[in-house]
Amino acid sequence: MKGPDTLIEREDNWETDMGAWFAGERVVFRGLDVFTEFFDKDWVEIWFFSITGKFLSKKQIELFSRTWAICTSFPEPRIWNNRVAAISGSAKTTGMLAIACGTAISESKFFGGQASFAAADFITRVKTLVVDEGKELVDVVKHEIDASKNVPYGFGRPITNNDERVPVALRLAEELGASDGPHVKLAFEIEKILIKMRYRTKLNIAGFASALYADQGLTAKEFYRMGAVIYSAGMMACYIDAVDKPAGTFFPLRCKRISYEGKPQRKWEN
Repeated sequence: MKGPDTLIEREDNWETDMGAWFAGERVVFRGLDVFTEFFDKDWVEIWFFSITGKFLSKKQIELFSRTWAICTSFPEPRIWNNRVAAISGSAKTTGMLAIACGTAISESKFFGGQASFAAADFITRVKTLVVDEGKELVDVVKHEIDASKNVPYGFGRPITNNDERVPVALRLAEELGASDGPHVKLAFEIEKILIKMRYRTKLNIAGFASALYADQGLTAKEFYRMGAVIYSAGMMACYIDAVDKPAGTFFPLRCKRISYEGKPQRKWEN
């Protein structure tokens, strides 16, 4: 259906399977009554239910929430999205606006949401090609590099090649019996291949987490959507740190430190 009929059909009529609020009575969420079915659930369970449409096991919830705690909650104001939250605090805006701005900037091609989706998409495609279809892993990796002209998402890191979060997250996965799935095994095999090649890049936390979560049944889209809130703790800490200091004092930069190569200073003509 095209044209105005599409809009006319939707006027005062939104068809949804997600739920509804019945004022003064009840709330329905994906067909379940919130006040009865959710009474014994915690918020993280509901977050994943909103994304996947199913309740995950307690061990899966523990795995996901604990990896967030150790891998995404750094109170480091130089990290790109934390920096935005801190600048917001230095500008004396509200905490919610700071988190909203930091979350928006988390939609990054190289460090944030887009990179996470690309890493998850890559590792799930590799699993299909290698485990399910029997292709050689080396050939699949080389084809990916040739096609993208770069190492696959989920591998490599700026500043330092080592990602200090991977060993800790791996130890957590081992503790919870989630470290030996096919996607995780492939991720480390890909790392070995890249190290042997001239790239010498190692697995980063996006690559490890995407493999770990894929072994728990999450699709690339679900992995991406899950990450919409995971940086909030670190961002809020950086906002609070900055908002309690004098306005405009977050990493100030002297004008003379700016290397300007444009036109020289000019005077306005009367």
